[in-house]
Amino acid sequence: MPPRTEEEKARRRAEWEERRKARLEAKARKEQEEKASKDNGKDPNVSGTLEEESEPSPCYFLMLPEDAQNQILSFLAARDLGAISMTCKGINFGMAEARIFHFFSRVNTKLTRCDQAGHLAVQIKLCENESEARAMLSCALDGSGDTGRLITKKSKKGKKTNAGDAGEYIAYARFLEEAIKGYTLLQVPGKAASYLPPIVNGRFASVSPEHSLCRVGGDGYKSGAGGSGCASWGVGKRGQLGHGKRKDEGKPRMLLGGIGYGLRVVQVSAGGGLVRVAHSLLLTSTGRVLSFGTAQYGQLGHGYSAGKQLPDVLRPKYIKGLSHLQCTCVSAGELHSAVVTTDGDLYTWGDGFCGQLGLGDKRPKLVPQQVAEGGLEDECVLSVSCGARHTLVVTEDGEVFSFGLGHFGVLGRSYTPYEYFLNSAIAGLGIDEDVQVEVAEEHRNPPTNIAQLDDTVRNQLDLLTNLTLDDSSNQCVPKIVDSLQGIKIVAVSAGHRHSMFLDEDGNLYTCGDGSGGALGHGSLETQHYPMMVMYFAEKNIKIMQISAGVDVSMAVSTEGEVYGWGNTKNGCIGVNNSKTNFVSLPDKVTIKNVHGEEIKSIDVEAGYLHSLIIGVDGSLHLCGNVDIDENDLNEAEEVQSEIKSSLMEPAHISNFNIWHRIAEPKEENESVKWKKYGKYELKGRSAMMAEKEKWNI
Repeated sequence: MPPRTEEEKARRRAEWEERRKARLEAKARKEQEEKASKDNGKDPNVSGTLEEESEPSPCYFLMLPEDAQNQILSFLAARDLGAISMTCKGINFGMAEARIFHFFSRVNTKLTRCDQAGHLAVQIKLCENESEARAMLSCALDGSGDTGRLITKKSKKGKKTNAGDAGEYIAYARFLEEAIKGYTLLQVPGKAASYLPPIVNGRFASVSPEHSLCRVGGDGYKSGAGGSGCASWGVGKRGQLGHGKRKDEGKPRMLLGGIGYGLRVVQVSAGGGLVRVAHSLLLTSTGRVLSFGTAQYGQLGHGYSAGKQLPDVLRPKYIKGLSHLQCTCVSAGELHSAVVTTDGDLYTWGDGFCGQLGLGDKRPKLVPQQVAEGGLEDECVLSVSCGARHTLVVTEDGEVFSFGLGHFGVLGRSYTPYEYFLNSAIAGLGIDEDVQVEVAEEHRNPPTNIAQLDDTVRNQLDLLTNLTLDDSSNQCVPKIVDSLQGIKIVAVSAGHRHSMFLDEDGNLYTCGDGSGGALGHGSLETQHYPMMVMYFAEKNIKIMQISAGVDVSMAVSTEGEVYGWGNTKNGCIGVNNSKTNFVSLPDKVTIKNVHGEEIKSIDVEAGYLHSLIIGVDGSLHLCGNVDIDENDLNEAEEVQSEIKSSLMEPAHISNFNIWHRIAEPKEENESVKWKKYGKYELKGRSAMMAEKEKWNI
């Protein structure tokens, strides 16, 4: 480079001096501003420009008229409304009136045709106007007694300022959407969210002849709003309660192991029957299935253990055979189980001696097997319901498939008989039919004439002769219920000896054994094909939830009224009829809150000796009772006596609410104190003498 001239050097020196003077002036100006800010009590580290920018910008949504705000918020699901309230303080503490309109839009829906499969096309009308909605919401947020629920600081502040307890309402609204609209999502990381079937048995509660399951608890942080966990009670001798012990429970006790706290439960199913076996299924929000209880017939789906055994499982355990699938519906029968996947496939496992697995034979399956028989492989399955010896399946097109034991007409269709002949059974086992078996003289002529036996005993004898596992009967494969063609079915419920069907217009159909009045037709006749329950049709009562138990049936109308019919012994359905011990027509059942006021219902589950009713406020009501071992009770004696005192009407289970968020319970481990004697640690003599009866001292 050529050397700089004197003129250029002078110019560059002048520019440097100007920049230096500008830096000194800026530094002096900044020091003056900091000194002035300190004198005024402001933070000197924050400039005036930043302070102006930190002021909150106006929320244009809050500038809208109140009715416009209410209309917009009513279209948001509770989950989305909660997300907005967390990010906007104005909405969070300004929902005192908006939540009334949002709540009213949930309990009083409009009559619209929904394109999503499984939805009802009738109006839900749990209240008439906004004033009733206001009273109903206030009662729901303040009732249910001392449940130990967690209330956020925002909710407490909202109550003081009369702005509405935003956090509490979001949890309650989410519970309502699941119960009334069936709005529940499966959220699997890395995959698109999937909707669960809107109407299923076990959305919040499920019962078997011996035990009960009910969703409850959750902290609202890791696993969503309340109702994320599960509580169980009743007979627990077969491990069906999931508490790790073969012990009966007299009141609801929550399952441990993070269930409800990091793991959200979206459906429960209690299986079992009259043969002293019971098991339970849980469906999580990620589509995984847990099972526990009796494994004698393979109904848990875990297969053989290392020792080629089928041990009972006392705590919830994931089914490995379903780990590669995401399930949307689960159902537990008496000796078998079934699930539906997001792809619309049906999987069954357990004992199939009556063809209830739908696999074309009567062999048991210890792990889940896909049902690909009878044309079901070409259908997209929506939901499934397992009964004692049969299974019902609903497709997205509204068609119903049935398979299993067809006695009493529970399948709702015609079927071919099983191979009952002894010669065919022996041939199937590979035994020569010509082999003669010597029979003692006193056993050759039975003392009882077969013709003199009643139909029930004769049917049981027919079942005993069913010895072959390979059977050509179409009871072993899914077949469509032809009599329901042209009627779009959205929900089914398989009971012990009867079946229930619900169409999209809220009409109810039943078929099966009517000897106990469980069909609701006003007679005790058996119906081999689905027949509409005219009691509801004549009174224009629309149904939104159904449940079939052991010779009992229950339903919830779109106006929140509960109806029960069938066996009424010990008040098992909340109806008292001491003369005949059954009712053959639906009878209304009323439930009351903690203040003794009648309330609406949103769900029901029918069993054998007891049934459960869920109130619109999330409360739980028990009809009847299950006999449990009194020696296993501790502090539950008071609860049991309270329930037994009101045996003939639904009893409110105190201090229990499904949607309340409660702290995670901790397992209580009994610590044994040891005393040290020399180099050995032994129990003290006083402790040993206190247990002398145990050691026969």
